[in-house]
This record gives sequence, structure tokens and C-alpha cells, in this order.
Amino acid sequence: MMVTRAVQPLLPMCQRLFPTRLAGLSMALLKATALEFAILAGHLLLYPSGIIQERRSVPLPALPDTGTATLPTGSKPPVILLHGFIDNRSVFVLLRRNLTQHGRQHIESLNYSPLTCDIRTAAQLLGRYVEELCERTGQQRVDVVGHSLGGLIARYYVQRLGGDARVRTLVTLGTPHSGTRVAPLANAHPIVRQMRPGSELIEELREPAPGCRTYFVSFWSDLDPLMDPLETACVDHPDLLAENVRVSGIGHLALPVHPTVAAGIRQALDLEEPGAPAPHADGLTVA
Repeated sequence: MMVTRAVQPLLPMCQRLFPTRLAGLSMALLKATALEFAILAGHLLLYPSGIIQERRSVPLPALPDTGTATLPTGSKPPVILLHGFIDNRSVFVLLRRNLTQHGRQHIESLNYSPLTCDIRTAAQLLGRYVEELCERTGQQRVDVVGHSLGGLIARYYVQRLGGDARVRTLVTLGTPHSGTRVAPLANAHPIVRQMRPGSELIEELREPAPGCRTYFVSFWSDLDPLMDPLETACVDHPDLLAENVRVSGIGHLALPVHPTVAAGIRQALDLEEPGAPAPHADGLTVA
């Protein structure tokens, strides 16, 4: 499954000044950067609304599901949304609405403290929350969508703390699975040091994970300035059942916001058998 974006039209001046491929990349980068700033501005307005932990609820009655290749609505596991570094649940406002409109009846967001200094501690918090959610809903398994650091926390829980018994599908959005070298001056923060290539935590995630039952879907952007190298946002582990989805033409902040990426997330979560060929394996188009 691949998400692509056509960059058109190219400005005639750019075509004269630069080679076609360079001009295309410049235009794509310009559009992606403008979109990132717009999303950032909107997110700053929404940020205060997501500071407080959301109220927990019991599942609503299931609505009929008209899809033919997806799980019956009543059997869909709860979805947990896990935000990134120095963020909160407000980043998922649009994705949550999208999932709800397409049949997901139980979606919850988990805020971990912005003062968290250890990914392992945050993963333990996620584990306790998953157990509580399963007890509250009567479900045996859940799905998780993690943006950036949130995806790394969820992966640590799944791979190192036995979370594969509870997490059916883990979708990550711009997550530095192999560590990122961006912003070296940020090394003063312990969490940032844990996200560096070669860190003790990243090396733990390279260790064998035989029999891991969770299906991984990683969305990574070719214009993500926080991933260095870009491919660090791919899951690359011989013991993990994983699919990596390349997203062209949008940046880091757009991954949990863009409607076409949301469609790809729904597609991953709705597979009857995680790991089976996706209905749109030939790709999606981000317009």
C-alpha cells in the first residue's frame, strides 16, 4: 500500500530555472511546508482543549456497517490514539471524527505527561490503560494509532512488555522506529536521547521478538523533517509482521490530519485478518 501525491502544476518559471525533477520537488516541499504551518496554527488553537485527560466511557450501541470487506461493526476492537512528543490528544480531532463517521464506535485517547522522561515508563502506563479498557469494554484486544513518539511508546509496549497479547493492529504515523538524528541540540531531554539511533532503547527494539502477534502498519512521509534518515519511520524487523506505507507530498504534522491518510488508517484497521493483502494494495492518492 502506497500513498502518493501528484505535484501539479509546475510553474513555468520553475521549469526554466530548474530541472523538472528539482522543480517538482521544490513545489512539493513548498506546498508541504505551507500545509505544515497551517496545521500547526490550527493545532495551537486546539491544544488547550486536549490538556485534560478525556472522560472514560462505555461503548455505544453498534450501528449497521455497510462495508463488505471490513470487520462487522460490532466486532471492531476499541481504538486508542496516542499522541507525540510535547503534544496531547487534540492532535487527533480530525482523525477521530473520521474514524467515528466510518463505523468505529469506541475510540479513546490517552494523554501521557509532557514531563515524561522515559519511553519505558510511558509504555507501562499504556499497558495499564489497555488492561483497564479491555476490562471496561469486555474486549480482548484493541487497536492503537500512535503519532511520532506515541508510536514508539506503543511499539515498546507491544514488543517488550507483552502487549502483543492485547494489541491487534498498531498503526504508527511518522514514528522514528530506528531512531532519528534530527535536532542534535535537543539531546538535553532524556526522551530525545532515547529516540537517537543506537540508543539503548532503540537497540532493545532490534532484539528478537519471535511470535509477536501484533500487525504493524507504518505511515512515513518523504517530506518529514523530523525523520533523519527518512526511512527510520519504517518498521524493519525480521520477526514483526509489518507494512510500510510511503506518503508523498505532506509532512510530519499532516500525517494524523490528512483525510487520505485517515482512509489508509481505516483500511489497515478494518482488515478482517491483519496482515492479509490490503484492498487498495496498488496505492492511495493524496490529492
